[in-house]
Amino acid sequence: MCDFSLHAVRSRPAKVGDKLTTHNFNWAATGFCAPEDQGMAVCLLPGTEMSFADQVKRSATWPWTRTAIGYKTAIFRQINKDNRNTHHDALEFPSGEVILLTDLAEDQQATVLQLPAAPEKPKGKEVTAIRAERLVWA
Repeated sequence: MCDFSLHAVRSRPAKVGDKLTTHNFNWAATGFCAPEDQGMAVCLLPGTEMSFADQVKRSATWPWTRTAIGYKTAIFRQINKDNRNTHHDALEFPSGEVILLTDLAEDQQATVLQLPAAPEKPKGKEVTAIRAERLVWA
């Protein structure tokens, strides 16, 4: 998904195999874009698996800040969903460390490896049977 801070930016959903780049879209929001169109945010679903070309780095807010995270793979997550006034888009690394996208350094290349599985929807007749069964037990 795209964080609330990117709602004013053109966007599209991610696809398996997409080559993406971390990009600062405005003064407070970093997200992913396709290298050929940096004005369009590419939105990820929670659970999307990614592989980076190099070890992922944080942006250096201070000269003594440790920037290297030490991993090339991550899973997209949404955190702090109960707080509407903060960023939600984050990456979870193999160590369990979770970092907001807004804290990542710009111009890092990543590839979408796998999208999360979508739950199967019951067919029309099955839905009616399930509803009828629930009514009997209610």
